[in-house]
Amino acid sequence: MGEWRLKPEDVDDIAVGAAVLGAGGGGDPYLGKLMARRVLERGAEIVLVDPDDVDDESFIVAPAFMGAPVTMFEKLPSGAESVKVIKILEGFMNKSFDYLTPIEAGGLNSTIPLYVGGVTGRTLIDGDGMGRAFPELQMVTFHLYGVKATPMALADEKGNGVILDTIDNYWAERIARMVTVRMGGWASIAIYPMEGRIYKKAVIPKTISKAAEIGRELRDAKNSGRDPVDALLEAAGGFKLFEGKIVDVSRWTEAGFAKGRVEIEGLGDYKGRRMIVDFQNENLVARIDGEVVASVPDIISILDMETGEPITTERLRYGFRVVVAGIPCDPKWRTPHALEVVGPRYFGYNVNYVPIEERIKVLAY
Repeated sequence: MGEWRLKPEDVDDIAVGAAVLGAGGGGDPYLGKLMARRVLERGAEIVLVDPDDVDDESFIVAPAFMGAPVTMFEKLPSGAESVKVIKILEGFMNKSFDYLTPIEAGGLNSTIPLYVGGVTGRTLIDGDGMGRAFPELQMVTFHLYGVKATPMALADEKGNGVILDTIDNYWAERIARMVTVRMGGWASIAIYPMEGRIYKKAVIPKTISKAAEIGRELRDAKNSGRDPVDALLEAAGGFKLFEGKIVDVSRWTEAGFAKGRVEIEGLGDYKGRRMIVDFQNENLVARIDGEVVASVPDIISILDMETGEPITTERLRYGFRVVVAGIPCDPKWRTPHALEVVGPRYFGYNVNYVPIEERIKVLAY
């Protein structure tokens, strides 16, 4: 694609599409969208390139936020933390990063790298390590390809900074999670430093442009009077699983995660049926009348029934009328090794993963 220089409307589209792919997690995209747009308004550029255009010897890092997304409503990041972690890690490694990459395709963690790229003048890569959002640090394709999460840097809004160097990525998750809790529930991080040669093998490519396409199709549908939900599902390659009214939301913060479940009473063709969606930062498992209809690593997104706009887990409320969509995950997540890292059994569900394309065939509505 050569170089893609973002316009403000691109940022808006990416924010919407990333929230769809984020399965309800990755942080609310609104704040990151505002920060990225502000960078453009000040005359800076946000430039993206295709993963294939990245040199093998180049050095890459992922800037992101870690923690329970709901805590960001209580104390907002300024953006300085996200620049600080890059500088901390460069100083520790005595190297300069050539490129930035999103760690996931989800909400804030898709838009904050845009801001960091614009502020620091670094080019972003059109790809990420999840193709969606997941709650733990080792749940990235980089991990599947043997890349270490550390050394990594963490920083909070008060100016504190931490460097971690752990024996493996599971220990990086455990220790960084504890640090994040002590920092007040969220932290800015710079993680998975790696060279271009391994990045190009491990990355899920073109996820930012995919998010932009989803957001653009949703915007165009609204402007042309088409059904926004249908347009979104077509652009994302997804399926409609359920529609109804939210009748109960339970949520709690536990060990640095936003956990909970949402109960939806069916409307229209789904009247008389009930869906329950469990989440841990992201939506994990969806059941209709007790039967599993979708599970991680496939993407479960909850959309506003009228506008098609994605609703993150922290914004779910009683009375919302919603459509629940299921979107196939990237094939990299469907191997036996990958399912050990992100499958439903890892999260404690006694459920075998079945691709959503197969589950949708046997749903009897």
